[in-house]
Amino acid sequence: MNKVKRLVRRGLGTGRRVVRGAVRRAYARWRRSIQVRVVTSTLFISAIVVAILGLFLMQQITTALMDGKIKAALLQLDEGLGAVQRDLGTPSEDAGGRLESVVNGLKARSGPSGLYEIYIRDVREPYFDGFATNELRQESVPQRLRDELGKGPTGARDHTFGRLSYIGRGSEPGLIVGGKAGQFEVYYLFPLTEEQRTLTWVGRSLAGVGAVLVLLLAAIASLVTRQVVIPVRLAAQGAQRLAAGRLEERMRVRGEDDLAKLARSFNDMAANLQEKIGELEGLSQVQRLFVSDVSHELRTPLTTIRIAADMLYEYRDTFSDPAVGRSAELLQSQLERFESLLGDLLEISRHDAGAATLDAESLDMRDLVLRAVGDIQNLAERKGSKVVFQLPGEPCMAEVDRRRVERILRNLLVNAVEHGEGEDIVVTVGADRDAVAVAVRDHGVGLKAGEGQMVFDRFWRADPARARTTGGTGLGLSISREDAQLHGGWLQAWGEPGAGSQFRLSLPRVAGAELRGSPLPLVPPEAGSARPLFAELEAGD
Repeated sequence: MNKVKRLVRRGLGTGRRVVRGAVRRAYARWRRSIQVRVVTSTLFISAIVVAILGLFLMQQITTALMDGKIKAALLQLDEGLGAVQRDLGTPSEDAGGRLESVVNGLKARSGPSGLYEIYIRDVREPYFDGFATNELRQESVPQRLRDELGKGPTGARDHTFGRLSYIGRGSEPGLIVGGKAGQFEVYYLFPLTEEQRTLTWVGRSLAGVGAVLVLLLAAIASLVTRQVVIPVRLAAQGAQRLAAGRLEERMRVRGEDDLAKLARSFNDMAANLQEKIGELEGLSQVQRLFVSDVSHELRTPLTTIRIAADMLYEYRDTFSDPAVGRSAELLQSQLERFESLLGDLLEISRHDAGAATLDAESLDMRDLVLRAVGDIQNLAERKGSKVVFQLPGEPCMAEVDRRRVERILRNLLVNAVEHGEGEDIVVTVGADRDAVAVAVRDHGVGLKAGEGQMVFDRFWRADPARARTTGGTGLGLSISREDAQLHGGWLQAWGEPGAGSQFRLSLPRVAGAELRGSPLPLVPPEAGSARPLFAELEAGD
């Protein structure tokens, strides 16, 4: 028994899941398709209108049919009242026999089909219930109708609806009309079975016609909407292909209506975009070539200047004038900045030209972090910052380009030290089955509203007016993002004003694999309760 109950519950659960899935799919299709929404709206509205019209027509037909029946019944009643007045108006010893004869005579006029039943009652004989035809029960005449006729004068008439009850068989709906002729009350009882069948047939016919009409309206709405939706869909598909880079995409122009105007406008827009994008690509190509050529051409004179500057710097203490020695030191530091900028420009030009490649090898991310921290240790000491490590006990292996990853980490660490206001820098390394991640957290000025989306832009600085002691080029984070994307990884930033910032580098363990998640959170745990300002810039953004 328990097994049967479990099977039943399992079946019900499966049925509910199937129904919910079907409802979700139908809702999703309804939400995404204009044609489906128009057709369903037409179905719903037309069903309501057809239902209202059907009820109105049914009411009108019922009223007309019943009014005609009542008029015919009252005419029949007037004829019966005249016969009763004529045949029973004079006293007689055999009153009961005469009454039965009159009832049978009036009933005989209804024909073989029995259009009505007759019931005559003598109100002056309290113990006499009257005569009825075809074993009609006297309670078929409602007491209310009897009371109304009893209060009225001779010739009074009234009618009502009720159920006709017979001895030996059931009951049926009927129309009861009654009138008063002297001491007699005459009632005609008309069965409404045929009228009820007629109304039932009319109702079913109206329902069928209404359903067909609703379906026809839905089909018409679908056809009409299709004529509008198909060009719109073609325009949307063309826009998607245009956004994907297929600048030659055009729509077919048919006719001279509004849809044709839409197609022509789309084609004009696509042509203008193709022209402008071509111009921008040409300018960008010229710019990249200029940067690349200038960077390479500057290498030769810079090498010569470097040789001379190194010599001056080496003998700076031998100069009699201290100002000359100081000039040699300034020349050395500025040459270092110039070489750094030139190297960054060359690296950016390689990325722009698509010439950047990976030299991937399996490395432990912890070792790369330690090497990068060692490179900036002197800078951190000068700024008064201490680097705190949070490294796992197990190796975090990944296939990465050592040079590029170390450059990313150095840029993140230099950025953290420079903006850390002398506070501790926390470096966290994490790994899972598919990815490795490094998070660099500082507790400095943080990022203001809107800066999280600009932090990786080229030559952007959080505060251009602030004095910089490290001589950054403004290209470090931009190059770092390019290097992360080259690995198929993410470089993301979080920050809050006054609460510091955190940069997270996430890379797949296997070179070329798709990165689906990061083993480290972007928002630091201590800032999880706040509403952070963060920017997630993934590969391809």
